[in-house]
Amino acid sequence: MEIKSNKIDELNIALSIEIKEDDYAEDLKKKLSAYRRKADIKGFRKGMAPAALIQKLYGVQARSEAVNDMLAKSLQDYISDNKLNIIGEPLPSEDKKSIDWENDKDFEFDFDIALSPEIDLEVSKEDSVAYYNVSVDEKAKESMRASLLGQYGSLEDAESIEDDYFFTADFVQGDFKVEDTYVAVRSMTEAGKKGIAGKKIGDVVDVDVNAWFENETDRASMLKLSKEELAGMQPVFQMTVKTIKHFVPAKADQDTFDRIYGKDVVKSEEEFDAKIEERLREEYDRERDYRFMLDVKEYLLAKAAISLPENFMKRWIYYANDGKFTMEDIEKEFDLFLKDYRWQMLRGYFMKKFDVKVSREDLLATAREFAVYQFAMYGINNAPKEQLDKFAENMLSQEREASRIYDKTEDDKCIAAIKEHITLKSEDITIEKLRELNG
Repeated sequence: MEIKSNKIDELNIALSIEIKEDDYAEDLKKKLSAYRRKADIKGFRKGMAPAALIQKLYGVQARSEAVNDMLAKSLQDYISDNKLNIIGEPLPSEDKKSIDWENDKDFEFDFDIALSPEIDLEVSKEDSVAYYNVSVDEKAKESMRASLLGQYGSLEDAESIEDDYFFTADFVQGDFKVEDTYVAVRSMTEAGKKGIAGKKIGDVVDVDVNAWFENETDRASMLKLSKEELAGMQPVFQMTVKTIKHFVPAKADQDTFDRIYGKDVVKSEEEFDAKIEERLREEYDRERDYRFMLDVKEYLLAKAAISLPENFMKRWIYYANDGKFTMEDIEKEFDLFLKDYRWQMLRGYFMKKFDVKVSREDLLATAREFAVYQFAMYGINNAPKEQLDKFAENMLSQEREASRIYDKTEDDKCIAAIKEHITLKSEDITIEKLRELNG
């Protein structure tokens, strides 16, 4: 067997492996013997078929297996012996030679190998990245206060209909009648809002549903009809108002504080306001830290200027995904892939350089953050620790979620380590501008 390597450039190696018949003869003999032992051929006792028959039936397959086994080991040994840090795996050369397994005895295989570039990057106080300061203003506090009280508010009876109110009504047209239909004023047209304003329980109004309710699906649903049935009726119905409700925000009292934060956690409006400011500060800090992470990544990617064997990597993505993506698909997303790949290289480099480790507890902490955020989306602001822990453990048991959590944790810990070694350029910014930057 002979291996020839040709270093095309700093990142690419062309490898040629010649395998002669003598190289795999012993292994081929063993494989044919194994086939003979297992062969159950009519007319012969199991394992006693003539060698010539076994050669005829299984010779090509056995030769292919023997050669491919030797090829795989040769590639692995070459990479290991030469201490190569490769990208992906060796790929057959684009102009690979055809193979005739039935007739050829000697074989030549050509491979392309891509090398992962060495990274040697220092960071110091001479490196600076913007670190934004976002103040919590009264407008934001008032907005969150109103939002929280709104979340814990309730529907109450009202005397007459106004904007953003809700009511139930009966609709009648001849023999047709639908009772207690629920209507939200905000879903009505301007003509409808004007026509319903000030109406009280028991008031009867002639309603042109086409003029008052713009969406055909909503009209049909409201009248409990199909679109086809609705189209066959006149648009004017007699409507009788049955009930009127409006949404009333919760009062800033002890009962509401307990519902939001738990029993006796907050005992006054001053403490309520402090909690609001604390929550806003946490939100702003997360958004600021997210921007900082993006800026650090951009800065280091530009500074490192990592060269990659791009043509090889496109082919590697194609083969690694079994042709699931076309080359056109790969081209569309390739720049994003390269950016992410380069950052993963840098992240691994700095985690090793600064001896950053990720523990199980680190992963659980990140998963809990995700859990808190998801619970908050459903208005649950004080989920018990046991519930958060269970949710976090469940996320880590799912491969896709676990991968996302691991990436986030590595990013956070790596950026935190880098942060200690660079200069932070303090800059004041409004939350609106920061969110504009974050997109």
